[in-house]
Amino acid sequence: MTNPPDLSHLLPSFTGAKYWRSGTVPVFARGEGCYLWDHAGNKYLDTLAGLFVVQIGHGRTDIAKAMSEQAEQLAFFPSWSATTPITLEAASSITDLAPGDLDSVFFVSSGSEANESAIKFARQYHRANGEPTKTGVIARMDAYHGTSMGALSATGLKPIRDPFLPLLPGFSHVPNTLGFSDGVEAARVVEEEILRRGPEQVGMVIAEPVQNGGGSLVPQVGYWRELRRICDRYGVLLVADEVICGFGRLGAWFGSEVVDAEPDMITFAKGATSGYAPIGGLLVRRPLVEKVLDSAAGSFLHGATWGGHPVVMAAAVSNLTAMREERVIENVTRHASLFEERLHDLEGTHDAVMDVRGTGYLYALALGHSREEGREYSEEEAKRAVYEVLPPLALEAGLHLRVDDRGGAKIMLSPPLVATTTELDEITQGVSQVLDRLAASF
Repeated sequence: MTNPPDLSHLLPSFTGAKYWRSGTVPVFARGEGCYLWDHAGNKYLDTLAGLFVVQIGHGRTDIAKAMSEQAEQLAFFPSWSATTPITLEAASSITDLAPGDLDSVFFVSSGSEANESAIKFARQYHRANGEPTKTGVIARMDAYHGTSMGALSATGLKPIRDPFLPLLPGFSHVPNTLGFSDGVEAARVVEEEILRRGPEQVGMVIAEPVQNGGGSLVPQVGYWRELRRICDRYGVLLVADEVICGFGRLGAWFGSEVVDAEPDMITFAKGATSGYAPIGGLLVRRPLVEKVLDSAAGSFLHGATWGGHPVVMAAAVSNLTAMREERVIENVTRHASLFEERLHDLEGTHDAVMDVRGTGYLYALALGHSREEGREYSEEEAKRAVYEVLPPLALEAGLHLRVDDRGGAKIMLSPPLVATTTELDEITQGVSQVLDRLAASF
């Protein structure tokens, strides 16, 4: 019989103490495709691609081999005054996929670092442009942009901001797209905030193409076009946070293509390597890069020791090559309507599903007492559902499942992009079992 693992020496990320100390936390030992096995050999369907990450699926020996071969040849050299061939290849591969003239990439190691880099680039750009007071950032309520102090200041989630107050000055938050009737109306709050603060004080607007925080919020048609118009009018840089939405999650290489966005910068991470190595990056439009490089500073005054790490770059190149050759994004577009249909079937048969939101392979099921009666969970009930009731129910159903109480109780579904009809049907069946038992718990 396998001994229970000792969890006492690990301080986990965003994991409730009661659940962590319960000893029921899964310890995953291996993965293959869309499936995971824990230390005791129990099998689970990964409905979250790890954490919106493993696009190509688990257990890819081709990516592991590419990383190993690079490590044997040159394991590390930074992109400071020099670089490596594989770093240049990765940069070319990613910029070739990027929309518009976003043809320069700055590598880091996480989504938080990517958004931190965007904040710093925006400040240096405006200074180079003779507008040093344009340091302010406008973000959206319930949005998550990372954990470093700049990225956390942009984050619009009160529970994870409050323990670290005071955060950086100059950041403000406007309503997200939920509840607005059209895209122009939804974007108007951004313009109002720019005018309230003064255009000379605002340098950047940041938003996800589809906002994860709050539950897969798909913007209304025209929203991103209106954001572009507003930012152009007031000389503000528009940043698309694609840490989750990038590299196929919404059914295109970048989520900006799906929502008709034309950002000045795109931040990315996660799916660029499918999680086989930590990565983050900032894509920037060429004219903005030239303005910074031609300024008195003569360079982007920012750096990351691990940015462009050769072994990570090998993982990125191998992952993107496999995604292209195996038509992984086409798999998403081919099955996206089926996924949506299956989730609406769940809504039709389970009164606890208050709403279904999302697109591509990124969805949220909003939960409550009764959709038909319009009875939501109270804040206390939402926390009980998310932190006490749902985790063991998911494991019993053989699912690695993310549940979330930001903006109400939700089940988040974001499977590996290689998931086909078989896995989507299994997700539906497993979640249906969870919902049945959830309803019986209230």
